[in-house]
Amino acid sequence: MKTYTRKVFFTLVILLSVFTVADASDGNGIDSGATAWMLTSTALVLLMIPGLAMFYGGLVRSKNVLGTIMHSFVAMGVMSVLWVAVSYSMAFGPNVLGGWFGWNPDFVFLKGIDESIMEGGVPEYVFSMFQGKFAIITPALIAGAFAERVSFRAYVVFIALWGILVYNPLCHWVWAEDGFLFNMGAAGAIDFAGGTVVHISAGISGLVAAIYIGARRGFPYQAVRPNNLVITMLGAGLLWVGWFGFNAGSSISSGLSTAQALTATQAAAASGALIWMIIEGVHRGKATALGFASGILAGLVAITPAAGVVQPWGALIIGALSSVICYIAIMLKNKLGYDDSLDAFGIHGVGGIAGALLLTFFIRPSWMNDAAEAAGGSWTIWQQFGVQAAAVGIAIAYAAVLTLVLIFIVDKIFRIRSTDKEEMAGLDRSYHGERGYGLINPN
Repeated sequence: MKTYTRKVFFTLVILLSVFTVADASDGNGIDSGATAWMLTSTALVLLMIPGLAMFYGGLVRSKNVLGTIMHSFVAMGVMSVLWVAVSYSMAFGPNVLGGWFGWNPDFVFLKGIDESIMEGGVPEYVFSMFQGKFAIITPALIAGAFAERVSFRAYVVFIALWGILVYNPLCHWVWAEDGFLFNMGAAGAIDFAGGTVVHISAGISGLVAAIYIGARRGFPYQAVRPNNLVITMLGAGLLWVGWFGFNAGSSISSGLSTAQALTATQAAAASGALIWMIIEGVHRGKATALGFASGILAGLVAITPAAGVVQPWGALIIGALSSVICYIAIMLKNKLGYDDSLDAFGIHGVGGIAGALLLTFFIRPSWMNDAAEAAGGSWTIWQQFGVQAAAVGIAIAYAAVLTLVLIFIVDKIFRIRSTDKEEMAGLDRSYHGERGYGLINPN
């Protein structure tokens, strides 16, 4: 009985603490509940980086597993330093150079936000760190397109330049209050959590880089088998969990819109996974674990721009359609013969485009009513579709052109492609002097 009483007591204490935190204000305008959720969301998005590392790392050959994982982890260092130093200022400062990017000297090294509280009661430090995690995962996604054949030094230089000249301007256009895509049409181009800024930019850049660098040795005639699908599946699970912070955290609050985005995320991921499994079962006669994981990602990617504006039934349809579209894209890749090693374009690029366009047909009525009011009385689905299509087209063109320019420059200075000798030995030994597994002859 004493044990039972003690459990009840501690349960009541915990519940009281939770409700106290949710309602608390420290007198400085901070909403403790919203801040607590944003801190949690920031950690969840950071969790996606090792999740992505595991997902990608399990898909390559064992001689490249550490090198592939390092592509994700080094982005955590490079992009975080840049974000604190200049990238936050470029992404969320006021327009400069005609709105190409933003700039606020007070945001450099975050020196001007030390005591800043944003509207909604969240410290600007928290908002900055949350957004900084998006800047980390985006170039890490690109690495999947040219896995197993890129120079590590050149990759580090490339993602640093890409973050400054591609990610930061796109982020500013879409999410900054004076960004031109943010203000396009009646209510702006809809990108709730990064379909355009993250997935389209990464997928298109990955495609350009994969074609420029060329295929892996022996592709497509030499079989490339994943070294550890168990790691890949665990990575997919971590991505699914982290995506709740990715999408629901993008409400920058802890309320109704947070719940709406979280629910849409779960619905789309589950729908995408099930539909991919069904397609594989019909097309190939077997439902694979990798296929299920691919469906999860297809659904998650597609719902990312839409999570805050569609209802659960719409999320189910978007997740299902994205699986069909991404599956077809990967089949076409095999026919066209370009070596997008881990389907960065096939999943993230294609899924991001699909989600950004499909969301138009499932927008909740209340959002359309607000858009109509902002437009002066009338705003149709097809008008919003035009805005979405324009934003997608601009993102594709900008990411493709700038990536080609940057990768050309990096290649001429550092040589971006691994040598035949380095590729045969594997990235792990060639660039890191290590092995992921204790194998005598990894392949």
